[in-house]
Amino acid sequence: MDLIEELRAALPHEGAVLTDPDLLRSYEHDEADLCAYGTPAVVVRPRTTGQVSAVLRAASRRRIPVIPQGARSGLAGGANAIDGAIVLSLVAMNEIVDIDPANRIAVVQPGVVNAQLRREVAAKGLYYPPDPGSWEQSTIGGNVSTDAGGMCCVKYGVTSDHVIGLEVVLASGEVLNCGRRTAKGVAGYDLTSLFVGSEGTLGVITEITVKLRPAPASSLTLVAVFDTLPAAGAAVESIITAGMQPSMLEVIDRVTLSAIEAFRPMGLPTTAAALLIAAVDSGGRAPDDLAAIAALCQQAQAADVHVATDATEADALLAARRLAHPAMEQFATGLFPSGGGIMVDDVAVPRTRLVELIEGIEGIAAEYGAVVATVGHAGDGNLHPIIVIDRSDPTSLARGQKVFDAIMSLGLSLGGTSTGEHGVGLLKRDWLAREIGPTGLKAHRSIKAALDPDNILNPGKIF
Repeated sequence: MDLIEELRAALPHEGAVLTDPDLLRSYEHDEADLCAYGTPAVVVRPRTTGQVSAVLRAASRRRIPVIPQGARSGLAGGANAIDGAIVLSLVAMNEIVDIDPANRIAVVQPGVVNAQLRREVAAKGLYYPPDPGSWEQSTIGGNVSTDAGGMCCVKYGVTSDHVIGLEVVLASGEVLNCGRRTAKGVAGYDLTSLFVGSEGTLGVITEITVKLRPAPASSLTLVAVFDTLPAAGAAVESIITAGMQPSMLEVIDRVTLSAIEAFRPMGLPTTAAALLIAAVDSGGRAPDDLAAIAALCQQAQAADVHVATDATEADALLAARRLAHPAMEQFATGLFPSGGGIMVDDVAVPRTRLVELIEGIEGIAAEYGAVVATVGHAGDGNLHPIIVIDRSDPTSLARGQKVFDAIMSLGLSLGGTSTGEHGVGLLKRDWLAREIGPTGLKAHRSIKAALDPDNILNPGKIF
C-alpha cells in the first residue's frame, strides 16, 4: 500500500486527505515574510488522536517529514512546509472536551481557536488569560507550540504559565500523556514544559489541559501621549519599578499609529510620537491604581493622559492595538506597490533596559535609512519592531536583513532574548544558536534525537 492509500484508509472522512496541487499551495507557509517554504506531497486533517498516531506511524516507517500546522498565523516560519512532506493540519481537532469550573481547568483539542475558548469559559465566570494578537484566528495548539503571549502577559504570563497537561503523539506514533489535572503535582520530569514551545519538533500535541482563573474585575484603561518614544519607555520603567501591576501596558509608535488610522479610521492621535495604553483590573483598587499610573506617565513628560470613559472606548483602544500587523502590511504595500512587505521582529529585554532598546532601534533605523515601526508589550520589555521592505528590490531586502540582525544583536547585548513569544521557527535559528551557545545547542539536539531519532518532525525548525 502506498502512502496516500494508507492515509486515506486511516482517515476515511471526506476532506481528510488532500492532494490537489491548488489546495496544497494554501498550506505551504505561515505569516512570516521571507522564510523559505516548499510544497507538501499531501495534507492530512485528522479528527482524533488515533488518526494522528496512524499518520505518524506511516511517516515514520517511510521516514517522511511531517509538518504540524494550526491556523498558520505564526510569524517565524515555524509551520512552513518542505517539499514532499506530509502537512498535518490539526484545525479539524477543534473540540472543547471539558470545562471544569470546580477545578478551574479546561481540556481542549489543539484546533480550538483562542477566542472561542476565552468566550466559552467566560460564560462560566472563568478566564483564560493568554491573548495573542491573532486570538480570533490562532489555535490553542499553535499557541502552546510557540508558547505564545499577548497583551495580558504583563500580569498573567504567557501560555506556558497556564498549561498543566498534554497528550502528545510521538514520532513513532506512540501516545504520551504528561502533566496533570491536579492543582499541584511534581511526579517525574516536567515533560509538559518540554513540549510547550517546542514548535512541533518533538511531538504532535493532540490534547491540552489548561488552568483557568476566576474572571477578573472590569478593567479601567488610560492612554498616555508622548512626544518621544523613549519617554514612553521611561514611563513604563517607572510604572514597573513602582510596583504597579497593570493588566496591560502596550506601546504604539507614530508610524504604527498612522498605519492603523489609515487601515481603520478611529481618531487616533497620529501626530504623537508614541501612545502608551495601560489597563488595570484590580477591582476596588482600580481607580487608585490607574490614577497612580497616570501620575507616573505625567512625571515622564506625557503630553496628555486620557482615561477611557467607558468599556466601549477601552475596547476600541484594544482593538486598535490588535490591528498593528495588518495595518503595517497595508502600509508597506502603499509605500512599495510593487512588492511591499514587512519583517516582524520579536525581541525582549529586561524591563530596566527598555529605553536603551527603544533608543537603539531608532538609531539602527536612522543608520540604515529604513522604515521601522515599533509596537509591543512594553510592560514585559517585549517589542515588535516591524521593518518595512520592498520584496522586489534586492537592495531593500538586504537592508531589511541588516536592520533585523542589528536589532537582534542589540537585544542580546542588553541581556535580552531573540524571541519573547513568536518562537524561533526558521527566522531565528542562527540567533537561537548565538543566544544559547554550543552547549545549549548540543542539549537541544540530544533531546530531539531521543524523541525523534529519524528527524521527521518539523525538520529544520528551531536549530
